[in-house]
Amino acid sequence: MKIGPYSLANNVFVAPMAGVTDRPFRQLCKQLGAGYAVSEMAASNPRLWASEKSARRINHEGEMEPKAVQIAGADPTMLAECAKFNVARGAQIIDINMGCPVKKVCNAWCGSALLQHEALVAQILEAVVAAVDVPVTLKFRTGWDRAHKNALQIARIAEQSGIAMLTLHGRTRADGYSGEAEYETIAAVKAAVSIPVVANGDITTPEKAQYVLQQTGADAVMIGRAAQGRPWIFREIDHYLRTGAHLPSPQITEVKMLMHEHLRAHYAFYGDYLGVRTARKHIGWYVRDLEGGEVFRQQMNRIEDCAAQLDAVDAFFELQAAQGERLQYRPAEEKLAA
Repeated sequence: MKIGPYSLANNVFVAPMAGVTDRPFRQLCKQLGAGYAVSEMAASNPRLWASEKSARRINHEGEMEPKAVQIAGADPTMLAECAKFNVARGAQIIDINMGCPVKKVCNAWCGSALLQHEALVAQILEAVVAAVDVPVTLKFRTGWDRAHKNALQIARIAEQSGIAMLTLHGRTRADGYSGEAEYETIAAVKAAVSIPVVANGDITTPEKAQYVLQQTGADAVMIGRAAQGRPWIFREIDHYLRTGAHLPSPQITEVKMLMHEHLRAHYAFYGDYLGVRTARKHIGWYVRDLEGGEVFRQQMNRIEDCAAQLDAVDAFFELQAAQGERLQYRPAEEKLAA
């Protein structure tokens, strides 16, 4: 699969997630089989570009190509300038966010709130495409709510505006992350346009990825929440799609090594003080479905030193290794009872 001039390793992608898909996590996912990853959402307001938070969000130093930055806003001129700003700093693909359902984003008429204004959507897409000489993509939802679904209209506007690829989360803004994804809408969008379409929503296993690709005809799948704490899900899905066979669960020694790599990169990226605190959510995701994971997560939240955090992770996985050489997730019924 290609986006503009860029040939991707496969069609299993990492979804942009605020507070999650920072550079260390994106890089790890790519190393573990993700064919493509997009940065966290960067604000289009130029007054925020110099902030430490924004600078980290658009930091792609040493990242595997192609380097994609997602931008968000409601003003066509401002978004065009933001796209140019990021391309000048190394972005090779610009993704426009019209899918975020979070209230503070929608209240500013950004994210999925824009789906209510198709004329403005066209103005934004045309302005950004004209502003840069790199591929521009769009991530959006099926509509504002179930009574106002306009994914087909938005998709056609995007294609006419020169958008290179569409990613559709199969829910409306009102749905948030509840209910089941509308794969039939993704299929209808794929049938209506000639540009690549990526299916997003509820893709949690290799079998589900294969099902979604078959049901929608999409060119790729994008994985979000299912990758939190399981970055190896990308190689598992890619392997299954290519061979029809399952990879075994990762060895505990490998997971321990990967966590060390991830955490050290995370500390270097954020600094010790912020790094040890923001790493807690990632560690919690890694251990949440493992025996003793919830107790360990609570203990982890009291550690405020990077070295101590790494030592605690090592000790936890040494206990896991006593149960076998590979990760052993708790049965679903045990997780529900916990």
